[in-house]
Amino acid sequence: MDENKILWLALNAKYSHTSLSVRYLRQAVPGSEIMELTINHQLLAMLGEIYSAQPKVLGISCYIWNIELVKSLLKLLPASLPDTIIICGGPEVSYGVTDFMTDFPMVDYVCRGEGEDALPKLVKQLQEAAFDKPKVNSQLDMSTIPGIAWRSLTGQINEGQDVTVADFAGKVPFAYRSEEMADIKERILYYETSRGCPFSCAYCLSCATAGVRFLPLERVFKELDFFVAHDVRQVKFVDRTFNAKKSHFLPILQYLLKLPADCRTNFHFEVAIDYLDEEVMQVLAQLPKGRVQLEIGIQSTNPATLKAVSRVNHWRDIADHIKRIMGFHNMHLHVDLIIGLPGEGMESFRKSFNDVYALQTDMLQLGFLKFLKGAAMMNLVQPYHYRYMPMAPYEVLRSDALSYGEIRWFHSFEQVFELYYNAGRCRQTANYLIQECEQGDAFVFWQKFTDWWEAQGFHKIGHSTKNLYGYLRDFALATYELSAELMDNLLRYDALLSDGGKIRPENLNWNRLQYQDITADFWKGAPSRVRAYLPDYEFTNWRDVNKKYHIEVFAYNMMLTSQDLTCQKLTCQPTALLFDYTADEPVCQRIELEIGSSAQDGV
Repeated sequence: MDENKILWLALNAKYSHTSLSVRYLRQAVPGSEIMELTINHQLLAMLGEIYSAQPKVLGISCYIWNIELVKSLLKLLPASLPDTIIICGGPEVSYGVTDFMTDFPMVDYVCRGEGEDALPKLVKQLQEAAFDKPKVNSQLDMSTIPGIAWRSLTGQINEGQDVTVADFAGKVPFAYRSEEMADIKERILYYETSRGCPFSCAYCLSCATAGVRFLPLERVFKELDFFVAHDVRQVKFVDRTFNAKKSHFLPILQYLLKLPADCRTNFHFEVAIDYLDEEVMQVLAQLPKGRVQLEIGIQSTNPATLKAVSRVNHWRDIADHIKRIMGFHNMHLHVDLIIGLPGEGMESFRKSFNDVYALQTDMLQLGFLKFLKGAAMMNLVQPYHYRYMPMAPYEVLRSDALSYGEIRWFHSFEQVFELYYNAGRCRQTANYLIQECEQGDAFVFWQKFTDWWEAQGFHKIGHSTKNLYGYLRDFALATYELSAELMDNLLRYDALLSDGGKIRPENLNWNRLQYQDITADFWKGAPSRVRAYLPDYEFTNWRDVNKKYHIEVFAYNMMLTSQDLTCQKLTCQPTALLFDYTADEPVCQRIELEIGSSAQDGV
């Protein structure tokens, strides 16, 4: 056992996540180790794992998603590891340091800001002093380490100062090691090529630092080569604005374009999409499907709201660029809206939501405004009469534009929206109802659905995927003048396009058995007939056919439904559709089958 072990601890939000910060420190402090747990671990089990490691120095990475658990853990550490030196770092402890160290006297040091330069210096002093804290603290009293807060020999807490690593390229090492890749390559690997942000949005901690620092491209390409060589599933860039400097980000996109066709690694970027120019759009258009996904923080389309948080959106450019990129059909687009921004009440959010929903991106994430320590949003608390949670995640509770009741209701709205739209379920049905029953007002549809959802008490319980289809059907039939047959057709169509076609709710009128003789003749007849739709088709066995394909007969011309809000009106027209599940996403096409009049009778 290493009696002088330095251990960096990360409590991740999910097992699929990895911690970039502790890996940086492992590289920056030779001989140190990391431990990754999740916030879903039981507290005592977590304590037991840390105890088993017997660290001499324990550094804990503190973020908004884990800080409350960290505080509980800290209270237990003196009993289990009384001689362990405890260091906390991260955005959750870089502000209000005196209060934090007073409330948690077992914490010996706090790293304020970026730690890749400060923590190696602190660890070196601890090692040279044989981990004698009074001796080290005496040295710090005479000569501080920028970025380190400590307790002086008199007991006074010295806050130090919040620091950034000016020499980003020189002081910040590459975080990953070859020997760990087999264990983590299926998880999300975080990576950055820049620090800082050119914008100063009040709700974001990036507003607390000025300027953007970049890694040299030669190093970036070498590190991206590492990820590709180890066949990782996803690399998620944590650059606050990936396209902050064109001479930096465009060559990276061009590098990704040139990767081998069999490269499966997906690269996730957050971009200010209104700043992309034609040259960049041309590169994006050429990228292989799945190579890149983009996250776009829109937050609001209300100009007054955006001005209040020091944000500028060029809405027309945003909308045009998103529509164009969606037309490339080669990447996932994720957009964000924030509930609770200054001056954005129910009606203003309705407009923002409808503006963004009409773009029909792959995901529309609804977040709630948070009051982060060190962010300029704190200066807007009084002017807009905000009340917010005093503990993490510091979410808004009310403002002069939204009551607590409305904020609470929005949590149900967000839950419903996640279960359906963001999960990729029932989009055709929802869009049909929005267009035909709500004259294109998406917010009103989801508002009514949320009100119905709460009236059933569904916001209080969990739900199986199969039941979600029945809930939407029951809501629609109770709310709108629609036929049950039409809803059944819409929901069957949606179910076959969602969840890999694996969810077949029993309360829908599936007709596979009714047409099994006709479909069997299709699959086992002349190969040329099937190959007109599936060029590479070869019959092997029925199990293989049933796993890869499905034929369903509908009473309506379902192929007229679309991914935008301009659905053509469905008409009664018996239609056989073939669903192909051999690719990453289901593919649907109309086929010619001799279904005759039985289609009208049986559907």
